[in-house]
Amino acid sequence: MKMSKLFTQTLREFPNDAEAISHKLLIRAGFIKKLTNGIYTYMPLAQRVLVKISNIVREEMNAAGAQELLMPFVQPAEVWQKSGRWQVYGKELLRCKDRHDNEMCLAPTHEEVITSVVADTINSYKQLPVNLYQIQTKFRDEIRPRFGLLRGREFIMKDAYSFHTSQEDLNREYEVMAKTYTNIFKRCGLDTRAVQSDSGAIGGNVSHEYMVLTDTAVGENDVFYCDECGYSANSNHANSILPVEETDGGYTEEKIVDTPNTKTIEELAKFLNIDANCILKAVAVIADSKPALIMIRGDKEVEETKLLNALGALEYRPMTDDEIVEHLNSSPGFISYRDIDTSKVKVLFDNSAKGMKNFVLGANVKDKHITGANLPQNIEFVDVSLVKEGEYCPHCKKPLKVTRGIEVGNIFQLGTKYSEPMNACYTDENGQLKPYIMGCYGIGISRTMAAAIEKYHDDFGIVWPVAIAPYHVDIVPVNIEDETQSKVAYELYDKLNELKIETVIDDRNDRAGVKFKDSELIGFPIRITVGKTISEGLVEFKIRKTGEVIKLTPDEAVKKCQEILSN
Repeated sequence: MKMSKLFTQTLREFPNDAEAISHKLLIRAGFIKKLTNGIYTYMPLAQRVLVKISNIVREEMNAAGAQELLMPFVQPAEVWQKSGRWQVYGKELLRCKDRHDNEMCLAPTHEEVITSVVADTINSYKQLPVNLYQIQTKFRDEIRPRFGLLRGREFIMKDAYSFHTSQEDLNREYEVMAKTYTNIFKRCGLDTRAVQSDSGAIGGNVSHEYMVLTDTAVGENDVFYCDECGYSANSNHANSILPVEETDGGYTEEKIVDTPNTKTIEELAKFLNIDANCILKAVAVIADSKPALIMIRGDKEVEETKLLNALGALEYRPMTDDEIVEHLNSSPGFISYRDIDTSKVKVLFDNSAKGMKNFVLGANVKDKHITGANLPQNIEFVDVSLVKEGEYCPHCKKPLKVTRGIEVGNIFQLGTKYSEPMNACYTDENGQLKPYIMGCYGIGISRTMAAAIEKYHDDFGIVWPVAIAPYHVDIVPVNIEDETQSKVAYELYDKLNELKIETVIDDRNDRAGVKFKDSELIGFPIRITVGKTISEGLVEFKIRKTGEVIKLTPDEAVKKCQEILSN
């Protein structure tokens, strides 16, 4: 490819509306163009990267025994109504009507469609198991698209679905897909960590996310991990062991005390001269229009997804002061679980409250708290708290570490979540109808491209892993009008193309500095500069990843390209 013909446009400055470094670099280096909020055109450079990622995915999925198909992007409401998700999916599902007034939607995911397809095709246990996948555009109407391709509305995704006759066979395929995903991301040049996660709107009881660990601030979730035993989990699924001995308030008897102007945990702890972990905090919420109260240790915070799961709710918000009075008959800032009508208000106790003794508790009266309180017997506890760095690993009790992670893939055990309500069944060996047992496996193709940039970049631009770089070599004649430089540059270009090495020649009549900056911005793994040293029979060979620069003859440069790109 000649740079003068490449359909792209690099920019001198970063776009004003971009926050994530991947978003900034993809636009500035000419990989994507914004059409509207959360929707982008993939320019030729980006398309080459997407094709490479997609081909790696295809090769590994095919090797694992999966078969590729392609399902409709526009879907009828009927299949979503059968699964029960039409009513509950939320506003991310973009709904519309066709000219016949039929309700439709733009696909955010394809569980309903694939279940319908398999139900119409497979009717016997002899035809199972099967794993079917596609690489397809998806649309989720995010309320606030951010970070370019990391949280856009339209995106490209590989999603696969497996169908089984037993949980044991699903477990087997789940492990196959886990290994396949590790291979895929390794081939893309990305180190990933498989972390336990929440299944969200997809459903299922067992799920893992494949996270690219990054130091950038745009990682969507904190990933908690243990170097000792390998435990790792997303923040919405992580749990920990808390020190119990530090949660004794030291009060010898229970009594009500005056605590004026102490509505916050910080104010109360300071007033009573105690640690926050000796206070049982009350968090009052409205979940799906119903009141709920969460009791949690004072130094802990509620984790949103865990709470929604525990309440079986789609959304929640804090109670207003008036609602606290109405539903709890209490005073804001001084709430207790005591004397609450549990037939009207759901009360949850977080695991962090276990082992608390002689603690401080709201008295349901303004400016008053109870000291020396203890929990009654036979309380059921749930995990709704956010883990903190330094808390102990639930497996080996070593301190947990935390980092930011970008999700690039996920795998779920769906069970019969879709097959049962959609009446998608096969006939077993005894002639009985049984619902398929399903698995689901997704990879964000466009997200993987963006995540690679978040992981691999420097002050000058993108540093692509070789396997997914748009082109491998950039040949830069310093002065294209110099006959000798031009001749050698084109000879190198022809030789590398004959060897099937993807090469660009920067034939623009621009200053060398402009060419060098664009080369590093775009992220070509190798740059060969043909300049004044060609009079000595040498070219400059630069490796983008390491910054190493060496002088080689043109023939040596060709061999060096082969050596680097064959590894």
